[in-house]
Amino acid sequence: MSEPAVVVGPERARPDAPTRAPRRRRVPLGTRLRRDWQLLAMVAPGFGILLVFSYLPIAGNVIAFQDYNPYLGDNPWQAFTRSNWIGFGQFQLLFDDPAFWDAFRNTLAITAFQLVFFFPLPIVLAVMLHNLLSSRLRGLVQTIVYLPHFFSWVLVVTFFVAMLGGAGLLAQTMRDAGMQPWNVMTNPDTFIVLVTAEAVWKDVGWGTIVFLAALSTIDQDLYEAAAADGAGRWRRLWHITLPGLRPVIVLLLILRLGDALSVGFEQFLLQRDAVGRQAAEVLDTFVYHFSIATGNYGYGAAAGLFKAVVGLVLILAANRVAHLLGERGIYAKS
Repeated sequence: MSEPAVVVGPERARPDAPTRAPRRRRVPLGTRLRRDWQLLAMVAPGFGILLVFSYLPIAGNVIAFQDYNPYLGDNPWQAFTRSNWIGFGQFQLLFDDPAFWDAFRNTLAITAFQLVFFFPLPIVLAVMLHNLLSSRLRGLVQTIVYLPHFFSWVLVVTFFVAMLGGAGLLAQTMRDAGMQPWNVMTNPDTFIVLVTAEAVWKDVGWGTIVFLAALSTIDQDLYEAAAADGAGRWRRLWHITLPGLRPVIVLLLILRLGDALSVGFEQFLLQRDAVGRQAAEVLDTFVYHFSIATGNYGYGAAAGLFKAVVGLVLILAANRVAHLLGERGIYAKS
């Protein structure tokens, strides 16, 4: 009897041949739009706001390379086309301006100070709230610490003036006790501490939201197993809680470094006259006083573009360091 024929060819693959993943059929655009129109409609308002207020203004950075004059035409386009191109002339003027470097140094100093004395506080507060056994007490504390976030900076500064100003509660109490009152609200030497204290009171509670969400994802069985093995509260904090929070901490730290040159505008504008320009001038107020208030828009655009480039460099460098430490960061190569 003859052997059955062995089929060789595309009908029968070799056992050791590598298998290819089937190619996914590309769904037509019209089909995807009909299928996902509800999701697209939900995202459309947010995308429109992001497009109008974040992406379209990027085109305005072009005036940083012009001697821009908004009165050269009947509309912004004519003013743009008729303004003279001066290349990096605005940047040369910017870097030769001592006021710009004063604002730059103040911004970096305030950012570094707040990274040390403000950034860890939401983490500490989130851990403390997470360990509260009473859900009613936890909700009460959260409401109290979240509330100042919804106050405007005008109200926050007014509150601190009422407490720490020359005619405030602290000064009156010290006078009644026969002591010399502290000059807190108008002292340029302690201004960096003052603005940090204001930022802590306003936003430390709001900053705990992300960390509380991260804490809720940690498996509670890990704490129970560690407690059964004899691990105390501090060992559980060091070996379970902090490693669970580390990816979120790294992510928010990178984002904070990218926004390092944007320490605020209203808070410093409201207190600039009280302590003087040398102490309270930051890059945001510098752009307002030396560009918008004077009509020199190209000069302000150059300062804003410089700030954006520095922020981008800080984000890329911090993300690279996060990859070296084994963290994902804000993005990772696939």
